[in-house]
Amino acid sequence: MKRSLLTFALLILLSIISINTFAQADTTKTTKRDKDLKKGFSFGGVPALAYDSDLGFLYGIIFNLYHYGDGSNYPNYNHSLYMEWSRTTKGSGKNILEYDNRTLIPNGRMKIELSYLTEQALDFYGFNGYHSYYNAQYLDKTSPDYISRLYYRHDRKLLRFKTDFQGKLVGKNLRWFAGFSYYNIKIGSVNIDKLNDGRDAEEMLPDTASLYDKYVEWGVLKSSQVNGGNTNLLKFGAVYDTRDNEASPNRGIWSEVMLITAPGFIGNKYSYTKISLTHRQYFTLYPKKVVFAYRLNYQGLIGGEIPFYMMPFYFRSKDVKDGLGGSKTLRGILRNRVVGDGAILGNMELRYKFLNTRVFNQNFSITLSAFMDAARIIQFHEVDTTGVTASYGKTREENIKELNYQDESFHVSYGGGLHFAINHNFIIAVDYGLAGNPLDGSRGLYIGLNYIF
Repeated sequence: MKRSLLTFALLILLSIISINTFAQADTTKTTKRDKDLKKGFSFGGVPALAYDSDLGFLYGIIFNLYHYGDGSNYPNYNHSLYMEWSRTTKGSGKNILEYDNRTLIPNGRMKIELSYLTEQALDFYGFNGYHSYYNAQYLDKTSPDYISRLYYRHDRKLLRFKTDFQGKLVGKNLRWFAGFSYYNIKIGSVNIDKLNDGRDAEEMLPDTASLYDKYVEWGVLKSSQVNGGNTNLLKFGAVYDTRDNEASPNRGIWSEVMLITAPGFIGNKYSYTKISLTHRQYFTLYPKKVVFAYRLNYQGLIGGEIPFYMMPFYFRSKDVKDGLGGSKTLRGILRNRVVGDGAILGNMELRYKFLNTRVFNQNFSITLSAFMDAARIIQFHEVDTTGVTASYGKTREENIKELNYQDESFHVSYGGGLHFAINHNFIIAVDYGLAGNPLDGSRGLYIGLNYIF
């Protein structure tokens, strides 16, 4: 399985090299004629192919249209229109339209995104890390404790509209940013009938209560939140960036502070404010060969009440990801395993570029990495257990115990990866992580784009 996935990643890489080779040949002719300036429109389209242990195989298409204007800003573009349609074998779907403008704000940027993201079986493990009990035997069909492999899942449909702005604050390294986002989230139980359609009898999923269903029944989730809702977010902040390369830094820092708020006066039923503090730093230990990188983040609730369906998101000035756990935060740990009102995150990675050459007239390198990821909840979400009953073959005390299983501590994972880079900017990442505690899962394999930080 691992060998086939690595082969899959290399096939993607070779296809991209071919596309880039063709594109560069065409650009070379243009730049010689136009004195090293690329003008007007340019576009590219590639298959969207990836693998994630939490999501399965991803397939689809990505299309990007660029406009360089008179070429005075080249190699930066003036406008970009990004479109993605993709699906995964575990029931997720992405429909994304994104516009990026680099000319409206002097020395700044504006991005607008409209996306519709679907999850037939989104990970849900409860709240507050190890306070919420996880048992892999509930998912194992051969185990006497088997419930369903979708026990820790629920359905989510997310419609999101975002506008982000940024510009120069002081000097060339300090920037401000601000933005508005609208989230329309619909939550429900996994549609077992839909997933069972066309399956053989022995492959049928049992129509049984999931953890989400139990939380709804017991009142752990407020009745006004169980089906999702609308949220209007404002964000403000500043970022200090001295990295020598955005996609694959060798040295420099990236530090940012961000406030995310959902005030009542713009139509929010639940009003709250969060803060996110991030520091990333990169050290060259051996020129052009070895880099040590680390990332530290705190994200917490300053005030108000955040609905459960908005808790898993991990906010950054650049983009928004699902919560702690999985390919972009805690490799090898289950996606959304670490969810609470506030958490800290740390990542360390040692990167060794053991091959640096040219392939098809493109700069090509392979980097081997070793990493350790860790996080823990430091602000706990209030869990109401008054409605818990004796049910599902357990006493009331046993059911309550699964809501407050043990004290929280660090969730740790470790592993390694390979990164294939073309022209230092386009990077295919293959990461394999191991969870340090079986209460966080076992392992994860991820094939996608770019370093996680």
